[in-house]
Amino acid sequence: MPRVTREALTEKSVKDAKATGRLYRLRDARVPGLLLRVNATGAKAWAITWGRGQERIIGAFPVMTLDMARTQSRMLLAQVAEHGAPTPKAAPDTVADACREYVAGLRKEGRKATGDDAERRFERTVYADRIGKVRLSKLTQDDVEGWRDRVERGELAELPTKKGRPPQAKPLTKASVNRMRTVLVAALNRAVSRRKVTPDRVIEWANVKPYEKVGSRRDLYIDRQQRRALLANATPDVRDLMECVALTGCRPGDPAAVLRCDYDARHGTVTFRTKGHARTVPLSPAAQTLLDRLAKDKLPAAHLFTNGGAPWRPHDWREPVKDAARKAELSDAVVLYTLRHCWITDAIVGGMDLLTVAKLAGTSLAMIEKHYGHLVQGAAREKLAAVEFL
Repeated sequence: MPRVTREALTEKSVKDAKATGRLYRLRDARVPGLLLRVNATGAKAWAITWGRGQERIIGAFPVMTLDMARTQSRMLLAQVAEHGAPTPKAAPDTVADACREYVAGLRKEGRKATGDDAERRFERTVYADRIGKVRLSKLTQDDVEGWRDRVERGELAELPTKKGRPPQAKPLTKASVNRMRTVLVAALNRAVSRRKVTPDRVIEWANVKPYEKVGSRRDLYIDRQQRRALLANATPDVRDLMECVALTGCRPGDPAAVLRCDYDARHGTVTFRTKGHARTVPLSPAAQTLLDRLAKDKLPAAHLFTNGGAPWRPHDWREPVKDAARKAELSDAVVLYTLRHCWITDAIVGGMDLLTVAKLAGTSLAMIEKHYGHLVQGAAREKLAAVEFL
Protein backbone atom coordinates (compact mmCIF):
# COMPACT_ATOMS: atom_id res chain seq x y z
CA MET A 1 0.00 0.00 0.00
CA PRO A 2 1.58 3.38 -0.98
CA ARG A 3 2.46 5.33 2.12
CA VAL A 4 0.94 8.71 2.99
CA THR A 5 2.66 11.22 5.25
CA ARG A 6 1.28 14.49 6.59
CA GLU A 7 3.30 17.68 6.95
CA ALA A 8 2.90 21.40 6.47
CA LEU A 9 4.06 21.59 2.88
CA THR A 10 6.43 24.34 1.79
CA GLU A 11 7.92 25.18 -1.59
CA LYS A 12 11.21 23.71 -0.33
CA SER A 13 9.75 20.46 0.98
CA VAL A 14 7.84 19.97 -2.25
CA LYS A 15 10.93 20.61 -4.34
CA ASP A 16 13.10 18.36 -2.16
CA ALA A 17 10.72 15.37 -2.22
CA LYS A 18 12.78 12.53 -3.73
CA ALA A 19 11.95 9.33 -5.56
CA THR A 20 11.92 6.20 -3.39
CA GLY A 21 11.19 3.61 -6.04
CA ARG A 22 7.49 3.55 -5.25
CA LEU A 23 4.57 5.96 -5.17
CA TYR A 24 4.05 7.96 -1.99
CA ARG A 25 1.98 10.96 -0.99
CA LEU A 26 2.63 14.03 1.12
CA ARG A 27 -0.55 15.35 2.67
CA ASP A 28 -0.81 19.11 3.21
CA ALA A 29 -1.72 19.99 6.78
CA ARG A 30 -2.82 23.49 5.82
CA VAL A 31 -5.44 22.36 3.28
CA PRO A 32 -6.88 19.00 4.32
CA GLY A 33 -7.57 16.98 1.21
CA LEU A 34 -4.59 18.28 -0.78
CA LEU A 35 -1.89 15.74 -1.65
CA LEU A 36 1.46 15.82 -3.38
CA ARG A 37 1.92 12.54 -5.26
CA VAL A 38 5.54 11.50 -5.87
CA ASN A 39 5.73 8.50 -8.19
CA ALA A 40 8.44 5.86 -8.40
CA THR A 41 10.56 7.95 -10.77
CA GLY A 42 10.21 11.18 -8.79
CA ALA A 43 7.60 12.90 -11.01
CA LYS A 44 5.25 15.01 -8.87
CA ALA A 45 1.59 15.84 -9.23
CA TRP A 46 -1.05 17.52 -7.07
CA ALA A 47 -4.23 15.69 -6.18
CA ILE A 48 -7.25 16.07 -3.94
CA THR A 49 -8.86 13.31 -1.93
CA TRP A 50 -12.31 13.03 -0.38
CA GLY A 51 -14.73 10.43 0.91
CA ARG A 52 -13.49 6.87 1.00
CA GLY A 53 -10.53 6.50 -1.33
CA GLN A 54 -11.73 9.13 -3.80
CA GLU A 55 -8.80 10.94 -5.44
CA ARG A 56 -8.32 13.22 -8.45
CA ILE A 57 -5.11 14.67 -9.91
CA ILE A 58 -5.47 18.43 -10.42
CA GLY A 59 -2.10 19.46 -11.83
CA ALA A 60 1.58 18.70 -12.22
CA PHE A 61 4.44 20.25 -10.27
CA PRO A 62 6.22 22.58 -11.00
CA VAL A 63 3.73 23.88 -13.59
CA MET A 64 1.24 24.19 -10.76
CA THR A 65 2.90 25.76 -7.71
CA LEU A 66 2.01 25.05 -4.09
CA ASP A 67 -0.02 28.25 -3.83
CA MET A 68 -1.86 27.47 -7.04
CA ALA A 69 -2.56 23.92 -5.86
CA ARG A 70 -3.98 25.20 -2.55
CA THR A 71 -6.23 27.67 -4.33
CA GLN A 72 -7.48 25.05 -6.79
CA SER A 73 -7.98 22.40 -4.12
CA ARG A 74 -9.99 24.74 -1.89
CA MET A 75 -12.34 25.46 -4.79
CA LEU A 76 -12.75 21.79 -5.69
CA LEU A 77 -13.17 20.64 -2.09
CA ALA A 78 -15.87 23.27 -1.64
CA GLN A 79 -17.67 21.61 -4.56
CA VAL A 80 -17.24 18.27 -2.79
CA ALA A 81 -18.87 19.70 0.33
CA GLU A 82 -21.80 20.95 -1.72
CA HIS A 83 -22.24 18.21 -4.31
CA GLY A 84 -20.39 15.20 -2.90
CA ALA A 85 -17.75 15.39 -5.66
CA PRO A 86 -16.00 18.05 -7.75
CA THR A 87 -18.32 19.25 -10.46
CA PRO A 88 -16.99 18.54 -13.94
CA LYS A 89 -15.53 21.61 -15.58
CA ALA A 90 -16.30 22.15 -19.21
CA ALA A 91 -12.83 22.74 -20.58
CA PRO A 92 -12.62 25.10 -23.54
CA ASP A 93 -12.43 22.75 -26.50
CA THR A 94 -13.19 24.88 -29.56
CA VAL A 95 -11.00 27.38 -31.35
CA ALA A 96 -13.30 30.22 -30.24
CA ASP A 97 -13.06 29.03 -26.62
CA ALA A 98 -9.26 29.03 -26.85
CA CYS A 99 -9.32 32.56 -28.25
CA ARG A 100 -11.56 33.84 -25.46
CA GLU A 101 -9.29 32.23 -22.86
CA TYR A 102 -6.28 33.85 -24.51
CA VAL A 103 -7.90 37.30 -24.28
CA ALA A 104 -8.85 36.71 -20.64
CA GLY A 105 -5.29 35.59 -19.88
CA LEU A 106 -3.79 38.73 -21.40
CA ARG A 107 -6.08 40.95 -19.35
CA LYS A 108 -5.32 38.99 -16.18
CA GLU A 109 -1.62 39.64 -16.79
CA GLY A 110 -2.33 43.37 -16.93
CA ARG A 111 -1.95 43.54 -20.73
CA LYS A 112 -5.36 45.13 -21.31
CA ALA A 113 -4.51 46.95 -24.54
CA THR A 114 -3.05 43.76 -26.05
CA GLY A 115 -6.10 41.80 -24.91
CA ASP A 116 -8.46 44.37 -26.43
CA ASP A 117 -6.55 44.26 -29.71
CA ALA A 118 -6.67 40.45 -29.79
CA GLU A 119 -10.39 40.46 -29.03
CA ARG A 120 -11.08 42.83 -31.95
CA ARG A 121 -9.14 40.55 -34.27
CA PHE A 122 -11.02 37.47 -33.06
CA GLU A 123 -14.36 39.24 -33.38
CA ARG A 124 -13.48 40.05 -36.95
CA THR A 125 -12.08 36.71 -38.06
CA VAL A 126 -12.79 33.85 -35.64
CA TYR A 127 -15.89 34.02 -33.46
CA ALA A 128 -18.41 34.17 -36.30
CA ASP A 129 -16.35 32.11 -38.75
CA ARG A 130 -16.69 28.35 -39.11
CA ILE A 131 -13.23 27.79 -37.62
CA GLY A 132 -14.49 29.12 -34.29
CA LYS A 133 -16.74 26.09 -33.89
CA VAL A 134 -14.04 23.51 -34.68
CA ARG A 135 -12.92 21.43 -31.69
CA LEU A 136 -9.26 21.86 -30.86
CA SER A 137 -8.73 18.13 -30.96
CA LYS A 138 -10.13 18.01 -34.50
CA LEU A 139 -8.46 21.13 -35.92
CA THR A 140 -6.49 20.39 -39.09
CA GLN A 141 -4.07 22.21 -41.34
CA ASP A 142 -6.83 22.39 -43.94
CA ASP A 143 -9.09 24.19 -41.44
CA VAL A 144 -6.43 26.81 -40.71
CA GLU A 145 -5.54 27.30 -44.38
CA GLY A 146 -9.24 27.64 -45.26
CA TRP A 147 -9.65 30.25 -42.52
CA ARG A 148 -6.63 32.18 -43.76
CA ASP A 149 -7.99 32.21 -47.32
CA ARG A 150 -11.43 33.42 -46.19
CA VAL A 151 -9.86 36.19 -44.12
CA GLU A 152 -7.80 37.33 -47.09
CA ARG A 153 -10.85 37.38 -49.37
CA GLY A 154 -13.08 39.00 -46.75
CA GLU A 155 -15.49 36.05 -46.86
CA LEU A 156 -16.52 36.31 -43.22
CA ALA A 157 -19.73 36.72 -41.31
CA GLU A 158 -20.96 40.20 -40.50
CA LEU A 159 -19.03 41.88 -37.71
CA PRO A 160 -20.61 42.89 -34.39
CA THR A 161 -22.05 46.37 -34.76
CA LYS A 162 -19.71 48.95 -33.27
CA LYS A 163 -19.33 52.69 -33.65
CA GLY A 164 -16.92 53.61 -36.40
CA ARG A 165 -16.80 50.14 -37.97
CA PRO A 166 -18.91 48.87 -40.86
CA PRO A 167 -20.53 45.47 -40.26
CA GLN A 168 -19.22 44.03 -43.52
CA ALA A 169 -15.74 42.49 -43.37
CA LYS A 170 -13.40 43.53 -46.16
CA PRO A 171 -10.56 41.68 -47.87
CA LEU A 172 -7.20 42.07 -46.13
CA THR A 173 -3.69 42.42 -47.42
CA LYS A 174 -1.31 39.52 -46.90
CA ALA A 175 0.53 41.57 -44.27
CA SER A 176 -2.74 41.99 -42.35
CA VAL A 177 -3.51 38.29 -42.73
CA ASN A 178 -0.11 37.53 -41.19
CA ARG A 179 -0.99 39.64 -38.16
CA MET A 180 -4.33 37.85 -37.77
CA ARG A 181 -2.54 34.49 -38.04
CA THR A 182 0.01 35.48 -35.38
CA VAL A 183 -2.70 36.21 -32.79
CA LEU A 184 -4.64 33.03 -33.61
CA VAL A 185 -1.51 30.88 -33.31
CA ALA A 186 -0.69 32.51 -29.97
CA ALA A 187 -4.16 31.55 -28.69
CA LEU A 188 -3.82 27.97 -29.95
CA ASN A 189 -0.34 27.62 -28.45
CA ARG A 190 -1.65 28.87 -25.12
CA ALA A 191 -4.34 26.18 -25.23
CA VAL A 192 -1.56 23.61 -25.65
CA SER A 193 0.46 25.06 -22.75
CA ARG A 194 -2.67 24.93 -20.58
CA ARG A 195 -3.23 21.29 -21.56
CA LYS A 196 -6.53 22.01 -23.30
CA VAL A 197 -5.25 20.05 -26.29
CA THR A 198 -2.37 17.61 -26.76
CA PRO A 199 1.00 18.94 -28.04
CA ASP A 200 0.88 16.80 -31.16
CA ARG A 201 -1.84 19.11 -32.56
CA VAL A 202 0.61 22.01 -32.88
CA ILE A 203 1.80 20.71 -36.24
CA GLU A 204 -1.62 21.44 -37.74
CA TRP A 205 -1.26 25.21 -37.42
CA ALA A 206 2.54 25.38 -37.36
CA ASN A 207 2.55 24.11 -40.94
CA VAL A 208 0.50 27.12 -42.07
CA LYS A 209 3.39 29.53 -42.52
CA PRO A 210 3.01 33.32 -42.72
CA TYR A 211 3.27 34.93 -46.12
CA GLU A 212 6.82 36.03 -46.87
CA LYS A 213 8.05 39.39 -48.14
CA VAL A 214 4.65 41.04 -47.81
CA GLY A 215 5.65 43.97 -45.60
CA SER A 216 5.30 47.24 -47.48
CA ARG A 217 6.60 50.74 -46.87
CA ARG A 218 4.12 53.36 -45.68
CA ASP A 219 4.03 55.11 -49.04
CA LEU A 220 1.13 57.51 -48.51
CA TYR A 221 2.66 60.90 -47.75
CA ILE A 222 0.79 64.19 -47.47
CA ASP A 223 2.68 67.47 -47.46
CA ARG A 224 2.44 70.16 -44.81
CA GLN A 225 -0.24 72.10 -46.67
CA GLN A 226 -2.37 68.97 -46.91
CA ARG A 227 -1.82 68.23 -43.23
CA ARG A 228 -2.98 71.72 -42.30
CA ALA A 229 -6.09 71.21 -44.45
CA LEU A 230 -6.74 67.87 -42.72
CA LEU A 231 -6.57 69.48 -39.28
CA ALA A 232 -8.66 72.46 -40.36
CA ASN A 233 -11.50 70.14 -41.38
CA ALA A 234 -11.46 68.08 -38.17
CA THR A 235 -13.62 68.56 -35.10
CA PRO A 236 -11.72 70.05 -32.10
CA ASP A 237 -11.17 66.82 -30.14
CA VAL A 238 -9.92 64.76 -33.07
CA ARG A 239 -7.87 67.75 -34.26
CA ASP A 240 -5.98 67.70 -30.95
CA LEU A 241 -5.31 63.99 -31.41
CA MET A 242 -4.10 64.47 -34.99
CA GLU A 243 -1.93 67.42 -34.06
CA CYS A 244 -0.18 65.39 -31.37
CA VAL A 245 0.62 62.57 -33.79
CA ALA A 246 1.75 65.05 -36.46
CA LEU A 247 4.06 66.90 -34.04
CA THR A 248 5.56 63.93 -32.17
CA GLY A 249 5.38 60.96 -34.53
CA CYS A 250 3.71 58.88 -31.83
CA ARG A 251 1.38 55.97 -32.50
CA PRO A 252 -2.31 56.79 -32.91
CA GLY A 253 -3.17 55.20 -29.56
CA ASP A 254 -0.44 57.02 -27.61
CA PRO A 255 -2.18 60.38 -27.01
CA ALA A 256 -5.39 58.67 -25.93
CA ALA A 257 -3.58 57.19 -22.93
CA VAL A 258 -1.71 60.34 -21.84
CA LEU A 259 -2.67 61.70 -18.42
CA ARG A 260 -1.92 65.15 -17.07
CA CYS A 261 0.80 63.66 -14.84
CA ASP A 262 2.56 62.26 -17.93
CA TYR A 263 3.29 65.76 -19.21
CA ASP A 264 6.30 67.55 -17.72
CA ALA A 265 5.97 71.18 -18.79
CA ARG A 266 9.12 72.21 -16.95
CA HIS A 267 11.37 69.88 -18.92
CA GLY A 268 9.27 69.85 -22.07
CA THR A 269 8.67 66.07 -22.18
CA VAL A 270 5.75 63.69 -22.35
CA THR A 271 5.57 60.03 -21.37
CA PHE A 272 3.69 57.61 -23.60
CA ARG A 273 2.65 54.38 -21.83
CA THR A 274 1.34 52.11 -24.57
CA LYS A 275 2.84 48.93 -26.03
CA GLY A 276 3.49 47.56 -22.54
CA HIS A 277 6.19 50.06 -21.59
CA ALA A 278 6.71 53.75 -20.94
CA ARG A 279 8.90 56.03 -23.02
CA THR A 280 9.59 59.69 -22.34
CA VAL A 281 10.24 61.90 -25.35
CA PRO A 282 11.26 65.57 -25.72
CA LEU A 283 8.77 67.94 -27.30
CA SER A 284 9.17 70.58 -29.96
CA PRO A 285 7.94 74.10 -29.08
CA ALA A 286 4.79 73.53 -31.16
CA ALA A 287 4.04 70.22 -29.40
CA GLN A 288 4.62 71.82 -26.01
CA THR A 289 2.21 74.63 -26.87
CA LEU A 290 -0.44 72.02 -27.68
CA LEU A 291 0.06 70.14 -24.41
CA ASP A 292 0.22 73.37 -22.38
CA ARG A 293 -3.24 74.22 -23.66
CA LEU A 294 -4.67 70.77 -22.97
CA ALA A 295 -3.08 70.49 -19.52
CA LYS A 296 -4.44 73.77 -18.21
CA ASP A 297 -6.54 73.33 -15.04
CA LYS A 298 -6.52 69.51 -15.26
CA LEU A 299 -5.88 67.18 -12.33
CA PRO A 300 -2.91 64.76 -12.48
CA ALA A 301 -5.08 61.72 -13.23
CA ALA A 302 -7.14 63.42 -15.97
CA HIS A 303 -6.73 62.50 -19.64
CA LEU A 304 -5.18 65.24 -21.75
CA PHE A 305 -6.92 64.10 -24.92
CA THR A 306 -10.65 63.44 -24.67
CA ASN A 307 -13.58 62.71 -26.94
CA GLY A 308 -16.50 64.83 -25.87
CA GLY A 309 -15.05 64.93 -22.36
CA ALA A 310 -14.62 61.14 -22.14
CA PRO A 311 -11.42 59.14 -22.72
CA TRP A 312 -10.81 58.03 -26.29
CA ARG A 313 -11.52 54.37 -26.94
CA PRO A 314 -9.37 52.46 -29.44
CA HIS A 315 -10.23 53.34 -33.03
CA ASP A 316 -13.03 55.79 -32.14
CA TRP A 317 -11.02 58.33 -34.10
CA ARG A 318 -11.14 56.33 -37.34
CA GLU A 319 -14.32 57.77 -38.86
CA PRO A 320 -13.73 61.38 -37.70
CA VAL A 321 -10.30 61.28 -39.39
CA LYS A 322 -11.87 59.84 -42.56
CA ASP A 323 -14.50 62.61 -42.52
CA ALA A 324 -11.82 65.28 -42.18
CA ALA A 325 -9.84 63.74 -45.06
CA ARG A 326 -12.92 63.74 -47.31
CA LYS A 327 -13.68 67.38 -46.50
CA ALA A 328 -10.04 68.28 -47.21
CA GLU A 329 -10.31 66.39 -50.54
CA LEU A 330 -7.50 64.03 -49.61
CA SER A 331 -7.06 60.34 -50.43
CA ASP A 332 -9.49 57.86 -48.89
CA ALA A 333 -6.40 56.03 -47.62
CA VAL A 334 -5.51 58.82 -45.17
CA VAL A 335 -5.71 57.59 -41.57
CA LEU A 336 -4.29 58.82 -38.28
CA TYR A 337 -1.22 56.64 -38.83
CA THR A 338 -0.48 58.63 -41.99
CA LEU A 339 0.59 61.57 -39.82
CA ARG A 340 3.06 59.36 -37.95
CA HIS A 341 4.48 58.23 -41.29
CA CYS A 342 4.84 61.85 -42.40
CA TRP A 343 6.64 62.80 -39.18
CA ILE A 344 9.11 59.93 -39.52
CA THR A 345 9.68 60.75 -43.18
CA ASP A 346 10.29 64.45 -42.51
CA ALA A 347 12.58 63.69 -39.57
CA ILE A 348 14.78 61.40 -41.69
CA VAL A 349 14.82 63.65 -44.75
CA GLY A 350 15.58 66.57 -42.41
CA GLY A 351 18.77 64.84 -41.29
CA MET A 352 17.84 63.15 -38.01
CA ASP A 353 19.73 59.87 -37.55
CA LEU A 354 17.73 56.65 -37.68
CA LEU A 355 18.48 55.60 -34.10
CA THR A 356 17.07 58.87 -32.72
CA VAL A 357 14.02 58.60 -34.96
CA ALA A 358 13.42 55.03 -33.75
CA LYS A 359 13.68 56.06 -30.08
CA LEU A 360 11.36 59.05 -30.45
CA ALA A 361 8.83 57.06 -32.48
CA GLY A 362 8.92 54.16 -30.03
CA THR A 363 9.88 51.49 -32.54
CA SER A 364 12.94 49.44 -33.38
CA LEU A 365 15.84 50.55 -35.52
CA ALA A 366 15.26 47.47 -37.67
CA MET A 367 11.70 48.57 -38.47
CA ILE A 368 12.82 52.10 -39.32
CA GLU A 369 15.54 50.74 -41.62
CA LYS A 370 13.07 48.33 -43.23
CA HIS A 371 10.40 50.91 -44.00
CA TYR A 372 12.41 54.14 -44.33
CA GLY A 373 15.96 53.15 -45.19
CA HIS A 374 15.34 54.17 -48.81
CA LEU A 375 15.01 57.79 -47.67
CA VAL A 376 18.50 57.75 -46.19
CA GLN A 377 19.90 56.28 -49.38
CA GLY A 378 18.17 58.93 -51.45
CA ALA A 379 19.50 61.74 -49.26
CA ALA A 380 22.97 60.23 -49.40
CA ARG A 381 22.88 60.14 -53.20
CA GLU A 382 21.94 63.83 -53.32
CA LYS A 383 24.80 64.75 -50.97
CA LEU A 384 27.25 62.60 -52.92
CA ALA A 385 26.20 64.28 -56.18
CA ALA A 386 27.09 67.66 -54.69
CA VAL A 387 30.62 66.62 -53.74
CA GLU A 388 33.54 66.50 -56.15
CA PHE A 389 35.84 63.63 -55.20
CA LEU A 390 38.20 63.92 -58.17
